[in-house]
Amino acid sequence: MGDKGLKRLSGAAEILREAGHDTWLVPTQGPGTAGAIARRSIADGAELILAAGGDGTINEIAEGVAFSDVPLGILPAGTANVLANEMGLDPSIEGAAASLGECVPTRISMGRLQCLNGSERTRLFLLMAGIGLDAKIVYNLSMPLKARFGKLAYWLAGFSQLGRDLDEFEVLVEGRRVNCSFALVSKVRNYGGDLEIAQSTSLLDDQFEVVLFEGHSSFRFLTYLARVAVRKLTGVPGISLIRTGSVCMPGTTGRHVYIQVDGEYAGHIPASVEIVPDALTLLIPKGYIQKSGDRRQGTE
Repeated sequence: MGDKGLKRLSGAAEILREAGHDTWLVPTQGPGTAGAIARRSIADGAELILAAGGDGTINEIAEGVAFSDVPLGILPAGTANVLANEMGLDPSIEGAAASLGECVPTRISMGRLQCLNGSERTRLFLLMAGIGLDAKIVYNLSMPLKARFGKLAYWLAGFSQLGRDLDEFEVLVEGRRVNCSFALVSKVRNYGGDLEIAQSTSLLDDQFEVVLFEGHSSFRFLTYLARVAVRKLTGVPGISLIRTGSVCMPGTTGRHVYIQVDGEYAGHIPASVEIVPDALTLLIPKGYIQKSGDRRQGTE
């Protein structure tokens, strides 16, 4: 985080102090360190953990807070801020800090990825797991390109796949076997800050919405992208939308098929993904809770 970001973060901390909260800033020491900091802060008596950063940093901190009774609040400061956009948080750190008092501590489920390729590695996630095309983009994304162009870097990397055959893999879900080149296992509708792929899921749900895109031709995804843009995926040939609590990708021969969780590379198949109920207390705006209830009742 640069000098400007640190100044904004210090301003957010001052807003919280003025609201009567004893607040201190704890910087991370690099990737993979935020979860341990959160766990240590809870052990030292912290009553609230605030995650300031992008979705990858928030993911690490959420893993550290998971299965405790301490709430997690979000201060968006990353490239896409999918979680903040999903919940309708103020996009600025200061604005999000000022509105924390209007959020409701809400117990939610998380997703758990388990890679089955010998490492038996597990990862918890708040938002989504992507398998195939989007994870390959994340895996190969140039960090200097991301730093320079932000979200645009993902689009540039994605369009660089045009003309190439995509790796296909098998997904087992709800008794079905589907061969696809991109699978999204999601607890949120927002994707990348600008698009919505999953149609009817919510952070408050104890199920995933799984969206499967079939076909090895990258040009076919231009048609899929057009349907995503107008939020009309139901009934489109080659696209399946399935609600479930678990998904399995048993593996494939040949090249690695990569996986990303919450926008960060997380491994490759074979792997499984499952819902972990009652995993985290998240500070959620009242408006998002109301909208989620309306969707479940079909009144939106």
